[in-house]
Amino acid sequence: MLIDTHAHFYDEVFKEDFELCVNRIAENQIDFILLPNIDVESINVLLELSQNLSNCIPMMGLHPGYVKEDWEIQLQKIEQTLFAQPDLFCAVGEIGMDLYWDKTFVEAQKLAFRQQIDWAKKLNLPIAIHAREAFQEIFEILDKVNDESLKGVFHCFTGNQADAEKIIGYGGFKLGIGGVVTYKNSHLPEVLKNVGLLHLVLETDAPYLPPVPYRGKRNEPAYVSFVAEKLADIFQVSMHEVANITTQNAIELFQLDKWLKAHA
Repeated sequence: MLIDTHAHFYDEVFKEDFELCVNRIAENQIDFILLPNIDVESINVLLELSQNLSNCIPMMGLHPGYVKEDWEIQLQKIEQTLFAQPDLFCAVGEIGMDLYWDKTFVEAQKLAFRQQIDWAKKLNLPIAIHAREAFQEIFEILDKVNDESLKGVFHCFTGNQADAEKIIGYGGFKLGIGGVVTYKNSHLPEVLKNVGLLHLVLETDAPYLPPVPYRGKRNEPAYVSFVAEKLADIFQVSMHEVANITTQNAIELFQLDKWLKAHA
């Protein structure tokens, strides 16, 4: 049993071979796929997929890359969706900061991030953090707002040892590990050896960042098994142990037992 804790499986790139992808998910024993929202436009397709496939569980949030001129309007609509049916969602996400492409809206990104953290605290939901070229900015915010009620995952973690230790030090956060860990020149294997499986959850970020041997092609949830295989190699343990530990981490972090009971 594996859990892909972050996949944009509602993306239109999956339309042509959607059923084949679903079959490969079953073949690779991927029990659940957690779906992060992006913006207002993705809400309906995300909810439709989660309604049609019982193993797809939605999140709700505004991705920092989509914090533009209309960010306050977007955030208002996303807030309405989240608070109308909070039990429907397993997390507030994907939220955070992205300073890789554009720094025009850096202050708006900070405000949007803070506001969505407040939602998570009010609803007792974890957060899924997007952190691209923005670890220090995110740490500055979390240093101010972190407490026992705040939990979450640093999605697609690619930081260094100091970043990992800082995140773990917050107490309620995991590192989301995806295809990057399989890349030849990745520094993650060395970092993760000093972190341990108890602090990790698996993800794909499909359709992005596919693992070896699919690098350069479209990623999909079934490929989370390649991430698990790489972790088994890094830690010199069985796939069974990687699956057990990372799955339990995901169940606890995203309160999946509670979610499943509410939607039985």
